[in-house]
Amino acid sequence: MKLLNAGQMKEIDKRATEEYLIPGLLLMENAGLRVLETIEGLVADLRTARIIILAGKGNNGGDGLVVARHLVNAGARVDIFLLGEPQNLSDDAYVNYRILSKMARISSLRDDEDLNCLMVALLSVDIIVDAIYGIGFRGSLDDFETRVAKMVNWSQATVVAVDIPSGLEADTGKVHGTAIKADYTVTFALPKLGLILESGRNYVGTLSVADISIPHALLESEEYKLNLIDAAMIKKVIKPRRAESHKGTYGHVLVTGGSSGMTGAVIMTSCAALRSGAGLVTAALPESLLPILGASQMEVMGQALAETSEAFISLEALPALENLLGIVSVVTIGPGMSRYREANAILRFVLEKSGIPILIDADGLNALEGDAAILKNRQVPIVITPHPGEMARLTGLSIDEIQLNRLDIARRYAIDWGVTVVLKGNKTVVASPGGDAFINITGNAGMATAGSGDILSGIISGFIAQGMRPQSAAVAGVYVHGKAGDRAAETTGQRGLVAGDLLDNLPHILRELETS
Repeated sequence: MKLLNAGQMKEIDKRATEEYLIPGLLLMENAGLRVLETIEGLVADLRTARIIILAGKGNNGGDGLVVARHLVNAGARVDIFLLGEPQNLSDDAYVNYRILSKMARISSLRDDEDLNCLMVALLSVDIIVDAIYGIGFRGSLDDFETRVAKMVNWSQATVVAVDIPSGLEADTGKVHGTAIKADYTVTFALPKLGLILESGRNYVGTLSVADISIPHALLESEEYKLNLIDAAMIKKVIKPRRAESHKGTYGHVLVTGGSSGMTGAVIMTSCAALRSGAGLVTAALPESLLPILGASQMEVMGQALAETSEAFISLEALPALENLLGIVSVVTIGPGMSRYREANAILRFVLEKSGIPILIDADGLNALEGDAAILKNRQVPIVITPHPGEMARLTGLSIDEIQLNRLDIARRYAIDWGVTVVLKGNKTVVASPGGDAFINITGNAGMATAGSGDILSGIISGFIAQGMRPQSAAVAGVYVHGKAGDRAAETTGQRGLVAGDLLDNLPHILRELETS
């Protein structure tokens, strides 16, 4: 699903009106009806519901007036408050104001006396509809509007925001001061970026995306490069397996890494590749660690590599690695590899010799520190999966800079380095060399545990082995990884969740995506 900023949504509205001749009043009517449907789902009987409508002067306020009109017709007890003067309403909002004024009393909110009336109404209200500001809002609410927002937030009523909570910036998700905190937000046509990003997500509540009859050709334009990952997107690339197939049909993953005390990372990555559907997985790790692999995971094939005296992969292992690169479908390098002097040379060798897609994770990324330019101009697809600390080391930026600009930084370096960047964390970002970016909203804080990133690398590499394009594999990987974490948290809770729980739940998530 495409994800838009405010300017893009306004352009779509304009084109819908000018090119497709859809009147703005019709779009406003449809928007109000979609909000009404949400309200109907929240109450047993509209005729017994007490509802407050807070309407601003723009088209968002007009949407709220449409909602009020239909609620009045349905017999609900509705208090309507207009912030501003009727003559300052937008043209379409004013049409709805004139209609509604024939049907119900509309109170103005201008001064302290009006705020007292609002406070009295708030004492016995069931639902508050926030239609004060729409996606064009920037900056902060003024002092009077801030008082209104604080009163709404103080109330125990259920708050339904029209398109976006008032006080929240649609492009950034930022709140400067106070914003209305919604329990439900009904946004129109497509989600807006600020509804997904922090801290905006904390004000949105349950988000629904409502169809208001804008032509799909406008909503699916390739010029919009930002996407929200959803189940429909993933179902397109995860297909049921063919009856006539064998293990070779589904590719061969090579996982190379490991060091003393870090064998588990290779094992978890390998197991995740198998659980995601790869036909064969080979774990190549220092020779002395091979017995650990054999004792823990029967399905993963092992390849001993020459090692240093400290049980790191040595440069003498390069011929064996080159042979392996010639027989597998994708290579993942870095899990548990440790940080040591020869790591950069081993990574460079894999980059130079590989004719297959490469996924670089963990200590493979650390081996790139100060040398990320070697990623450029490679003839094979590369996926990197840094967490913010690793991205900081790769770019020379601070972790704070990265966390404040996750989307822009992921896109910038994906284009600059010519790789798919999976910037892990809350709302993992996948960015492609072509400038497309995808935001994932599955997953939870319980996944902040050792091994979770190794599971993700295994899933992505397993998908690549089965024939997915690396970008699609990364997008699908972060989604199902998060869903597996969410499913695990339902039974274990977040605090007790461990990476192995993701492995246990992964097959069930994939089955649901294949069959639903």
